Amino acid sequence: METVFIVIAALFVIAGLIGSFLPILPGTPVTYCGLLILQLTSQPFSTTFMIVWALIVASIMVLDNVIPAYGTKKFGGSAYGVWGSIAGMFLGLFFAPIGIILGPLVGAFLGELVGGKTSDRAFKSAIGSFAGLLVNTLMKVIASGVMGYYFLIHI
Repeated sequence: METVFIVIAALFVIAGLIGSFLPILPGTPVTYCGLLILQLTSQPFSTTFMIVWALIVASIMVLDNVIPAYGTKKFGGSAYGVWGSIAGMFLGLFFAPIGIILGPLVGAFLGELVGGKTSDRAFKSAIGSFAGLLVNTLMKVIASGVMGYYFLIHI
């Protein structure tokens, strides 16, 4: 029975790593579920380890929604661009996976145009949103990769 749990946990870790790249699947929570399942077998991790990783995963999930808007603001976007980025991100969920990638970009661009910015300035804000998305993806890949590493050394 323990082998079945380990195989299921490994599938979760693999799916989480893939989900870190693809916006269809929430990568870090799925990878964490793999660690939780492994924990059911032989309890290779301490309680502190599991709590710290739960906090990291929760933080990444929050930042997943904040970073694209922050990128928009950092690249000179106004409140219109930030709100457009947020709206585009949520609307993009309905058109996954490409909508999740393009939603914040298009939303920030359209938000800036509504706010009266020129198309050049609006495009710069949209690029900030996209840069935020790339940073966010890198953060998820690193976190899932580290959890995958701990999984591998404890099986």
